[in-house]
Amino acid sequence: MLKKVLLASLCLTSTSVLADWQLNDDLSRVSFVTVKKETVGEPNYFQRLSGGLSDAGQFELTVDLASVETGIPIRNERFGEFLFETGQFPTLTLSADLSGELNALTGGEDKVMTTDATLSLHGQEKTMPVTVLVSHKADGNLVVSSWDPVIVHQEDFALTAGINKLQELAGLPSITRAVPVNFVLSLDKQ
Repeated sequence: MLKKVLLASLCLTSTSVLADWQLNDDLSRVSFVTVKKETVGEPNYFQRLSGGLSDAGQFELTVDLASVETGIPIRNERFGEFLFETGQFPTLTLSADLSGELNALTGGEDKVMTTDATLSLHGQEKTMPVTVLVSHKADGNLVVSSWDPVIVHQEDFALTAGINKLQELAGLPSITRAVPVNFVLSLDKQ
């Protein structure tokens, strides 16, 4: 009987809970900058992130797209409804195999690494190189931050119609079609 209970518990446990490092949402941020009217830059970020890194080096980050914060409530709603279409595509995921890079880190060390990551957004998937600074703290925790911004192009993720709709609703002459994304991810050793 105990065996069945343990097996059922294991099956119900999320893989992110089993990860050896768990994302600390309070100390993590994914942010991006949009530019309207060719010269007006606006910072934006997501309020809800989750993810983890297994001891085997499998990394996954999930971003709740409905948690976008632009500083303007109606713009938040419009980003969700028309750009991200959160009813159909509620999350963005980024995954990477960091097994080779993880083995090269020791406690108390900082290292710049480039790896291929797969970004899934708006029903599209693209693998791209991502360069990060990894700080392996003495307590075993990790902080991973973008060394270079990740540039997200609207045509790679079928976002053109959404951007056009936002531009029309706001009566703007232009909105950025390529967006730099930066991140700081704090991962707590489990």
